Amino acid sequence: MADINIQRKKSAPSPWLLVLLAAVVVAVAAYFFLRPDPADEPAPPAATSAVATPATAPDTLAAAAAVDQATRRAAIDAIPQGDTAQDAGSTETAASLATQAASDPAAPDYARNGLQKLTGVLVSLTDRDDLRDPSTTEQRDNLTSATARLGEPNTSLRPGFVAAAGLIRAMQQKAYPELEEQANGLVSLAGQLSGRSATVAEQRQNQQFLTQAAAAVRVLSEPKN
Repeated sequence: MADINIQRKKSAPSPWLLVLLAAVVVAVAAYFFLRPDPADEPAPPAATSAVATPATAPDTLAAAAAVDQATRRAAIDAIPQGDTAQDAGSTETAASLATQAASDPAAPDYARNGLQKLTGVLVSLTDRDDLRDPSTTEQRDNLTSATARLGEPNTSLRPGFVAAAGLIRAMQQKAYPELEEQANGLVSLAGQLSGRSATVAEQRQNQQFLTQAAAAVRVLSEPKN
């Protein structure tokens, strides 16, 4: 009986092994093809950008200072001139006071403007060496206090007129004996003023006071030898 040569059939490799190998190949290919190119990476910020701020800081400060100065200047320019005795200052003269006194007493703010001018020239006179003493200083402070709110509406002018007459008399007593009668008359007249200008009588009284005060100031403006 003849021998039959039987060969065993080789087993086929597992399909899962093939799938695993294929996955590895795909992963390696994806790594090389999809990795970012160094040339495409964003460049780091320029080093000079960090230095730009300090370089421009002086310009920014200068601009801010200019704006602040302009704001202060605009605020100063917006302040109404002559609203207080301090605003009038030494720029007022006996001549300008006389001109104001001789104008129309029925004009708006006639008495207010006249009192402001009178206050300005009187306060200026108290700085003279021959008129400076405790009495005139006290009367000057009373006048500036009484006229500090002349710019506000419905402010009575009477306290300012009374204080102005008191300062004129104090300066007269200091160096001008010839003005005694005139100074006493101003004090008496100031006490009769209502501080308003609503009627013709009130307007005339205001003009009378300012006219006599201007005449006294003209004499006080000439220093004694």
